[in-house]
Amino acid sequence: MQVEQIKAHLPFLRRYARALTGDQDRGDAQVRTALEAAISGSAGFNEGLAPRIALFRLFHDTLEDGGRGAAQAASGPDARLQTLDAHARQALLLTAMEGFSNEEAGQILALPPGEVDALVARAHADIETGLKTRVLIIEDEPIIAADLEAIVSDLGHDVCAVARTRAEATAAASMHGPKLVLADIQLADNSSGIDAANDILAATPVPVIFITAFPERLLTGERPEPAFLITKPFLANAVKAAISQALFFEEQPRPAVAAAPA
Repeated sequence: MQVEQIKAHLPFLRRYARALTGDQDRGDAQVRTALEAAISGSAGFNEGLAPRIALFRLFHDTLEDGGRGAAQAASGPDARLQTLDAHARQALLLTAMEGFSNEEAGQILALPPGEVDALVARAHADIETGLKTRVLIIEDEPIIAADLEAIVSDLGHDVCAVARTRAEATAAASMHGPKLVLADIQLADNSSGIDAANDILAATPVPVIFITAFPERLLTGERPEPAFLITKPFLANAVKAAISQALFFEEQPRPAVAAAPA
């Protein structure tokens, strides 16, 4: 399989790996492990699969601990990782966030397609139980903000505020103390959702999910980048999956995110 056939899919493998592990560095390291295995010949692409599916299959063939990482403590995200089924979370992210069909997810996970539905249902139930929280939405388009508010409320969370600018977002975060932030990149007054998120992160380590029409600009692996990223236009299931994963890792420290190049 030629490098050019998989190159376009690498940013989205990074997105998946980061969401699965809850961390940019850990997720990117898992991607590097897969690519190094392919280069060294210790693992290979399945030539019978489409390039995108083959790339994700290679990732899973070389994935350590199902993407769980080292379990270090009996609380926080590590404890959650120990109690959840790895295949269930993988199936949820592959189908809801990355848009693979159940059959394609089965090819990636080396599972019969009929098992994927059950795995996704299990993931929703396991991850969402006990994770209800306050959410700040940073979005300047009223219709999109309303859609996000409906999705968040449908999951049982409380939308504490909707902000249209960086200044409104930082003020709302200070007032309401959200436990999760959904942030658009371009805001109403030409301010940046990334800057707003970094203002908030400077005060509290809240998980942030970014929403953008150009996700590849924040998936290069060349600078501090978000672990959770949704592509516009988005599907409700993709937002739900990202929220579940972000809350799953909510107790991890949150580094600042560098602005994407223009």
